[in-house]
This record gives sequence, C-alpha cells and structure tokens, in this order.
Amino acid sequence: MQINKISKINNISDDQAQLQRAFAAFNEVSEQLSSVYQELQGQVAHLTRELALANGELHKQLVAKENLSQRLGLLLNALPGGVVALNAQECIEQVNPAAISLLGEPLLGLEWSRVVQERLIATMLVNEWLIKSDKPSESRRIRVESSAADTLGRRILLINDITDAYALQEQFRRNQRLTAMGEMAANLAHQLRTPLSTALIYANHLGSDALTSSERQKFAAKTIERLLHLEQLTKDMLRFVKGESNQLEAVEITSLIAELQQVIEPQVKQKKLQLNMSDCCGSEKIMTDRPALFGALMNLLENAVQATPAGGVISLSASLEKGRVILSVHDTGPGIDSSLQERLFEPFFTTRSEGTGLGLAIARGVIQSMGGSIQIHSTPDTGTEFIVHLPRSKGD
Repeated sequence: MQINKISKINNISDDQAQLQRAFAAFNEVSEQLSSVYQELQGQVAHLTRELALANGELHKQLVAKENLSQRLGLLLNALPGGVVALNAQECIEQVNPAAISLLGEPLLGLEWSRVVQERLIATMLVNEWLIKSDKPSESRRIRVESSAADTLGRRILLINDITDAYALQEQFRRNQRLTAMGEMAANLAHQLRTPLSTALIYANHLGSDALTSSERQKFAAKTIERLLHLEQLTKDMLRFVKGESNQLEAVEITSLIAELQQVIEPQVKQKKLQLNMSDCCGSEKIMTDRPALFGALMNLLENAVQATPAGGVISLSASLEKGRVILSVHDTGPGIDSSLQERLFEPFFTTRSEGTGLGLAIARGVIQSMGGSIQIHSTPDTGTEFIVHLPRSKGD
C-alpha cells in the first residue's frame, strides 16, 4: 500500500512537471505571438502610412492628369488645324472642331478612305487635296500629314487649310513670271522682229510681177514658214505666262511613254538615230495634266534628237523609286558646257539659231507645278541627260 501511494505521488509530481513545462512553453509561444503581433502592427502602421502617401501622390497625379487633359482638350479645340485620330482599322475615333469645319459631319466611326473618296479631290501634289464643294470656286485646299503608327496601329492625321497660302504662292509664281516677262521685253522685241521682218520681205516679193510661178510658191512657202515660227513663239509665250493648268487626270506612265515613242520615232529615223526605251513602271499612274507633261517630255526628246549626230543613241527610261517617278531622256550628242548649263532654263536663252528659248523654261515650269523637279547631267563629248522627278500619286 505504501508503495502504491508513493507511486501515485510520483505520477502526480510528473504530471505537474509536464503541466508546468506545457504552461512554460505556452507562455513562451504567447510571448512570441505577442512579439510577432506587435511587429505586424508596426508593419501595418508603416504600410498604412506608405499607402496614405501613395494615395496622396496618386491623387496629385490624377489631378495633374485631369488638368493636363483639360488643357490638351482646350488646346485641341483651339487648334486652327484639323486633328483626326485613326484606330488600327483606319476608322476615325476622335476629331477636333477644326477637322469637322473642314471635312463636315459625320466623321466619327467612318473609315478614312471613305472620307477621302467622298469628300476630297486629289491634286498633282502628294498629300494635298481639294475639298469637294457645290461651288468649285469656293473649294478649299488642304494638306494632310500622318504620324507614324504606334504599336497598336493607331495614327494621327494633321489637316492644314493651305488655301490662302497656296493662293499667295500662285500669286508669287505669277509675279515671278510677269517679272521675267518684263525683263525679257527687249529680247522679245528682237525675237519677233527678225521673223516678222523676214516674212514682210518675202511678202513684198510676192507682189512682184517678175516672179515666175515656182518662185512665187517658194516665197509663199518661206513667208508661211516665218509666220508659223511667229505663231509658235506666241504660243510658247502664252504657255510660259499661263503656268500650271488644272486639267488633272490619272495618267498611266506606260501609256504616256508609248505615245512619246510613237511621236518621236519618225524624227529619230529621219536623222538615222537609235531609240532605246525602258519602262519599269508597270501599271503605275500619276495625277497630272497629260498634255502639259507630254509637251514637256516631248520638248526634251526633240532637243535630244536635234543635238545628236547621225548614228547616235536617244534613250527614254521610266522607273519608280520610293515616293517618286523617275523619267530620263539621254542622248549621245556633244554635251553641254558647264558654263551654259546654268542658263538652259532661262527664258529666251537658246544654243540653237532656230530655237525660241522657251521650251526648257516651259518644261521646268510644268514639272515644278506638279511638285517635281528637273536636273541636267552633261559633260562635253559624252552626251546629256535630263532627269525628271515626279511625286507618285498616293494619299494618306
């Protein structure tokens, strides 16, 4: 019995020890949890402060962006030029009042290509258009510039009304032509007096009773020849003063080259020359005044034929570069001295006794009116090449 009591006492002591250890462990864990909780409270308080600061900063940024958006909206609405925002599908998703004033309504949601087709008329200059109007005399001229597409394929179109600027530019060009005409007055008097005096002499001979029938026909033919020369000089003068024509049409370059070949071939064969043709333009078309451009290129070809001795080669080529059509007329004639090349495009300057000196001046005027340029490459004894650059007909 005594042993059992001792055993029970020992068991109770062991239980109490275990319980004490458990309480001690619990207290330790509780202290740890309390420490962790206090640390978490500190972190929460820190994060709360940081969040409050972040929210304050975000609020400031939001207010700043709202103010910026308002300022940009006011600026966009106040811009004199039109602004059109296109999405990746080339549909209009935003416009400003200036764009609406120029292009009319509706615009939002429409495809830009449809707006171009229904409301604009292409000009000879790339990116420049006429706005269709019931009164053609009141039509506005605009220039459309496009930004590069962003990563989503969106882009911005800037539309500027250049009607007044274009009118001033045309007036300036006309004033230049009139100034040139004034400076050429003395030269013109000489140009007209020589063939006119010759024609009068031949006409006086026609009144002589001593002339035979064949002699009378000879003088009549010479009189008509001089009068035709006067007529051609007058026509060239009028073309030079008139400048740009507005009879625009879509011209296929291949068709134009073929027509030039057909017209110039008889002159080439008559002078026993070789004609080389090269056309790499395919079905490319340009918006231009066909008769004016044809006349300008024909003038270059006729000059090449007249400058090239028998057995020489005349070359006409057409090719495409990025954004440009390149037309070249090359001959194997004696070439042109560098001191004369700078004057070739001056009105009434000519190296031929029978020339009027207006052909190249008119050709350059026609090509420049189409937004193009003309260059000359020539070296004595190696031939001459005239290179015409014209913009390809494409819009935004």
